[in-house]
Amino acid sequence: MSIFHSLTVSAVDQLTPNSVAITFIVPENIKDAYTYSPGQYITIKHMVAGQELRRAYSISSAPSSNKLTVGIKKVDDGTFSVYANTELKVGDVLEVMIPEGRFIFKPSGTPKNIAAFAAGSGITPIMSIAKTVLEDNDASTFVLVYGNKSPEETMFYSEIQELSKKYTNRFFVKYVFSRAQEENALFGRIETSSVNYILKNQFKETSFDAFYLCGPEEMIELVSDTLKSSGISEDKIHFELFTTPEESEDLLAEELEGKTQVEVVLDDESFHFTMDKKKLVLDAVLKENIDAPYSCQGGVCSSCIARVVEGKAEMVQNQILTDGEIAEGLILTCQAHPTTSKLKLDYDDV
Repeated sequence: MSIFHSLTVSAVDQLTPNSVAITFIVPENIKDAYTYSPGQYITIKHMVAGQELRRAYSISSAPSSNKLTVGIKKVDDGTFSVYANTELKVGDVLEVMIPEGRFIFKPSGTPKNIAAFAAGSGITPIMSIAKTVLEDNDASTFVLVYGNKSPEETMFYSEIQELSKKYTNRFFVKYVFSRAQEENALFGRIETSSVNYILKNQFKETSFDAFYLCGPEEMIELVSDTLKSSGISEDKIHFELFTTPEESEDLLAEELEGKTQVEVVLDDESFHFTMDKKKLVLDAVLKENIDAPYSCQGGVCSSCIARVVEGKAEMVQNQILTDGEIAEGLILTCQAHPTTSKLKLDYDDV
C-alpha cells in the first residue's frame, strides 16, 4: 500500500534561480514512519486539473538533523516542479509518501573513504549521504565531483562550501562547470578524464570503500565504466538515475498475445483479475484500483518492485535491479509484461 500523510511545508528556500529546497513538518505521532536512511526519497502526490500526479524527490537533509528536506529543480514543461518553484509557500499542505529507496549509505561507525559523482539535481541524495559519512566517524573522508553549468546554477552551493570549511581535511569537492571557467574547477562535463583525475591524480593514494553516482543515465554509465576499467569492483559502485530514460519502442508488447490470470498480494490481501499480456503489469494493477506503490512509472525509482511467486514476467527495460535480484524473482512492475497464462505477484515480499 502507498502510505501517504498530509505534511505542512515549513520552509521554501531558493537554492538557484531554478531550484528550491522544501522542508516539511513531521508531526510527533508519525515521526517513526518518516525515519529515513541517507540517500532515500519521498514521493509527493498532488492534484492538478483533476489529475493525480506523483513525483519522487530525494531527501537532502541528514537523518541526524531531524528535518525532512528535499531539493526540487524546475524542469522545462514540468508540472509539479514548476508549481514548487513558483507557487508553493510555507503553510501549504502536501500529501507525502513515507521514505523509500535503495540508494543508501549504511552508517557503521567505522572509518570510510567515499567518493561521489553528481550532476545537476543529482546532488540531492548525495548531500544526505555526505553529511552522514562525515558525522559517522571522525576519520571518514568524502570526495565529491559535482557538475553544473555555473556556480549560480549549482544546487546547495552554499551548503557545500560550509561543509568544506567544517570538514577541511575530510571533505573535498571538485566542481565541473560547462559554461563557466572558475579557479580550482574543471571546465566541461564530468567525463573519463574527470574520473581519472580523482582516481589517478588528486586521490591516487586513497583506497575508496564505495562510489555513489547520481544524475543522468549517460553520466552514470560513463563514470561507472571508467571506474570498472580502473579495477573498481562493481559491488562498490552504487547509482541512481535522476532522469527517466528516453522511451524505447516496446517490442516485447508487440510479440505477446493472449491474457494472463493475475493474483496480486498486497498488505496481506489477495486480488485477482485478468489482463492483456500487451499491457504493463503496474498499469493493469492500478486500473483495478489496487493501491500498489508507485512513483515515477518510468523505471527510475524502485517504488513498484514486486516478487514473482508464480509464472513469469519480462521487463522492457531495467535500470534498478541487479542480475541477482532478478534471479530471485524481483521485477519493476511498471516495466514488466506477463509472459505466462498465470502470474502471482507479491508486493509485500521485497
